[in-house]
Amino acid sequence: MARPALSSHAAVTLAFATSAAVLVLEILAGRLLAPYVGVSLETYTGVIGTVLAAIAVGTALGGRLADRADARRFLGPTLMLGGALAWLSLPVLSFMGPGAGDGPAAIVVLTAVAFFLPAAVLSAVGPMVAKLRLDDLAHTGEVVGGLSAAGTAGALFGTFVTGFVLVAAWPTRPIVVGIGAALVLAGAALWFVFAERMPSRGVAAAVLAAVVASGGLAAADPGPCQWETAYFCITVEHDLANPDGRVLRMDTLRHSYVDLADPTYLDFRYIRVFADVIETTIGPDEPIDALHIGGGGFTFPRYLAATRAVTSNLVLEIDDELVRIAEDELGLVRGPDLRVVGGDARLGIGDLDDDSFDVVVGDAFGGLSVPWHLTTREMVQQVHRVLRPGGVYVLNVIDGGPARFARAEAATLAAEMHHVAVIVPSGPTGGAPVNHVLVASDEPLDHLLSPGAIDPADGEVLVGTDLDAFIDGASPLTDDFAPVDQLLTRR
Repeated sequence: MARPALSSHAAVTLAFATSAAVLVLEILAGRLLAPYVGVSLETYTGVIGTVLAAIAVGTALGGRLADRADARRFLGPTLMLGGALAWLSLPVLSFMGPGAGDGPAAIVVLTAVAFFLPAAVLSAVGPMVAKLRLDDLAHTGEVVGGLSAAGTAGALFGTFVTGFVLVAAWPTRPIVVGIGAALVLAGAALWFVFAERMPSRGVAAAVLAAVVASGGLAAADPGPCQWETAYFCITVEHDLANPDGRVLRMDTLRHSYVDLADPTYLDFRYIRVFADVIETTIGPDEPIDALHIGGGGFTFPRYLAATRAVTSNLVLEIDDELVRIAEDELGLVRGPDLRVVGGDARLGIGDLDDDSFDVVVGDAFGGLSVPWHLTTREMVQQVHRVLRPGGVYVLNVIDGGPARFARAEAATLAAEMHHVAVIVPSGPTGGAPVNHVLVASDEPLDHLLSPGAIDPADGEVLVGTDLDAFIDGASPLTDDFAPVDQLLTRR
């Protein structure tokens, strides 16, 4: 019986490592695409589907190549090429991403351009390894099953270590560079081991050229982010018209405007509507306890703290690094009147006491979309629980065109609270995504229609029959069915 061309330990290690590398790239792809197409269920669906297609193609081609030539000739070059293509994904995204557009097609195309080839090339290693381990038919099932198990274990390892460890410890791009470097070095080692079966000089030259070129491009590519947290690609821009003005961008969204010298300056229309709603509903001089779901640039908590003598602001913000950036770059000062609690708001609100807030402000986003679990009846029930009698819930929702998501969210509020209003932009929008401010309370909201309550330039108030016409039979969102990304109109 002939001795296998590759040891069992080496084969298992290769199957494990290449599968892990593919899943690391798949998990990171969602973060790398976020500055260009946002973060949504559609983003991860496009990434998973595209990478699965690459795995299928790579496995098929790797098996065909292994049947036609000595796989030992190609193991090293394949690993090196996979590492080089992982590096190349970074400058490719920087070049293609800004013009990619949005929607499912853009997500799939951008994922395919950046990640299809590295995933396919690395997936070709498994069939090559299996071919080298098959020395007789009596052990075919054992060999193939063992290598399949090793590949699955590697995929699980790559998934868990990336999602739970790597993205919390390092920015995404250095992780990709590190994975590429490890693959290139491992491929070079295999190339040396099987030097007597080295591929033709042309193939060798092409692989080496790809490694050098992609490594140089990846090293020279700065990426789109000033800071990359576990959740967002963040930049802070200076307003050229105002030395104290700062604009916070998170992934694809111009998220907040902060005036470092004047916390009462509200640049965004929806933030001005927030202020009008609260001053009209509660009164301009009344002390309030406010809960903020999402921090962003902390513009509105700072505004309330600056304009009311006795005000308590509690902000639930999932991204601790964003809080640090807001302190360093946006003038955030925490204290008794402005506290921040880290963690997911859906979990955090469950720890708060009943009847403890006069105002709840919803302004949490992932891209253009409110995270779906913050939009449902079950979440509104929690908001209702922590509001005092007569308290008000104001919520920022971005939607365009037929506004299917905004209408569904209005229906959701109406299913749990007695009175609802929607404040839409004044004048035509051309179907573009715009901010809708939704208001809910157990007290009537007709006062929002009073002259001077809401600046007409900032919005038109819909209540009563106008609100019913806006909702137009839309179904409330629930934890069992909240297709927020599918309802949202992005153009």
